[in-house]
Amino acid sequence: MGVKALPSSAYGRFAALCGVVSAVGVLGVVGAALVVPVPADAAASTLAAAAQQSGRYFGTAVAGGKLGDQAYTTIANREFDMITAENEMKIDATEPNRGQFNFSAGDRIYNWAVQNGKRVRGHTLAWHSQQPDWMRSLSGSSLRQAMINHINGVVGHYRGKIYAWDVVNEAYADGNSGGRRDSNLQQTGNDWIEVAFRTARAADPSAKLCYNDYNIDNWNWAKTQGVYNMVRDFKQRGVPIDCVGLQSHFNGNSPYNSNYRTTIQSFAALGVDVQITELDIQGGSATTYANVVNDCLAVPRCTGITVWGVRDSDSWLGESASALLFDRNGNKKAAYNSVLNALNNADPDPSPSPTVTPTSDPGGAGQIRGAASGRCVDVPNSSTADGTQLQLWDCHSNPNQQWAYTSAQEFRVLGGKCLDAAGTGNGAKVQIYSCWGGDNQKWRVNSDDSIVNVQSGLCLDAANNGTGNGTQLQVYSCWGGNNQKWTWNRG
Repeated sequence: MGVKALPSSAYGRFAALCGVVSAVGVLGVVGAALVVPVPADAAASTLAAAAQQSGRYFGTAVAGGKLGDQAYTTIANREFDMITAENEMKIDATEPNRGQFNFSAGDRIYNWAVQNGKRVRGHTLAWHSQQPDWMRSLSGSSLRQAMINHINGVVGHYRGKIYAWDVVNEAYADGNSGGRRDSNLQQTGNDWIEVAFRTARAADPSAKLCYNDYNIDNWNWAKTQGVYNMVRDFKQRGVPIDCVGLQSHFNGNSPYNSNYRTTIQSFAALGVDVQITELDIQGGSATTYANVVNDCLAVPRCTGITVWGVRDSDSWLGESASALLFDRNGNKKAAYNSVLNALNNADPDPSPSPTVTPTSDPGGAGQIRGAASGRCVDVPNSSTADGTQLQLWDCHSNPNQQWAYTSAQEFRVLGGKCLDAAGTGNGAKVQIYSCWGGDNQKWRVNSDDSIVNVQSGLCLDAANNGTGNGTQLQVYSCWGGNNQKWTWNRG
C-alpha cells in the first residue's frame, strides 16, 4: 500500500488529530446547509466556475502518484482551478542531496496543472519538517545559508510560473505562548522568517509570498495572535509578505469557530490576502463547510480556498474521517452541494459592510474627554513605546493628551504615534503604536459621541465603566453607555 502522503501539518500533530470518532461528535455530520440556491440556469456547475464568479479560485492538493488514476484526475480537472503539490515541492523532494535539486516530481504535477488550464500554489520552501537528512544535520549559519540556497534554487526553477508560495510553514508553537516553534531554523536566529521572505521576493518578484500555518483559525488563540503580530510587524517594516494561509484542518481539537470570519478580516485588514490553503473537516459537516466558504466570501481579500485532497479515500486523515467533498467512488457529498450553493450565492462584487459615516472631520488637535468621567484619553507618563495602553486621567494641556484627527481617520499623538486597537475582540486593549495605515488604527467619530474602530466595529470604551484616574481603555461592543461617549475638544 505504501506510505500515505501527509500534508504539511500532519507530522507534528497527527496523534492530536486522530480520534476521528470524537471529532465527528464535536463537529456533527449534518445535512446540507441552509443555503438558498440560485436558479439552475444562473448557477455554475463546478466548484472552480462557481468561485470564479466572485473572482476567487477553488483548488485541491494533488499527489503525483495518483495522476494515473483516471477517476481521480477527472474530478480534479473538472472541479478545481488551483493545484497544490501535496508533497512533491517540499524540501526533501526538491533537494534530496545538498546542492543537488530534483524537480521531476514537482514538474509532473506542475505540467499536469498548466496543461489543463490551472494555476499552481507552491508548497513549501522553509519548514522544520520533511527536511532531508543532510539539512537536519546542519545548524547555525550553515543551516541559514542552506535555507537561502534552497529557496533560491526552487523559486528560481519555477520563476514566473507559480501563483503563490508558502514561503514559511508552521513556524509558530501550539499552546498559549503565542511564540515561535523551537525548531532548528528558529535556532539560527529570530530573523530567519524575514530572511526567507526577502530571499523569495528577490528570486521571483511576481509570485505572491505567504506565511502558512495550522491552528491559526480561531481569533482568540495565542498562536493566531502571535502570527498576526508577526504579519503586522512585517507590513510595518516593509518585509515582503503578500498573504496568510489558514490551513483550516478542522477537527475535535481544533473545531470551526464562529470567530473564523474575524480572523480572516483581521489578517486582511493588515493589507495581505488570506488564502484557505488545506481545508478539510473531520465528519464532513455540510453546514461547517458552507460556513467556512461564506466566511471567505464575506471578506474581499480572501482570494481562494484549497481543499486538502480530492476524495475521502485520498485524505491524509484516512477515508473514515469523511473529511472531503467526494466519497471514494467520486460521488458528490452533501458538503459538496453546500459549498457549491454558497459559491453560487456569492456577491460577484463584494464590498465592505456599510459603516456609519462621521458627521464631519473634527480636524485640529485637542483632548478626547469621557462623558461619564470627565477625564481625558491619556498616554501614561508620555511614553512613546509601542504597545503602551491608554488610560483615563485628569485633563490637562500636555502633549500626551493632545490628539490630532487626520483625514485618514487616525488619531495621532506625540509625533507619529496612533490610537491603535490591539485586537478585534471585546476587551482588546487600546494603545499607542507607530502609525502605519491599518484599519485597526482608523476610527469613526460619530454623531452619537461614540468613537468606533474601523477594523472591528467596536467602540472606544472605558473598561468596567470606570471613571477614575488610571482606568484602562479598550474596545468593546457598542451599547450606548456613557463610558463609550466622548467629547472632542479641539485645541
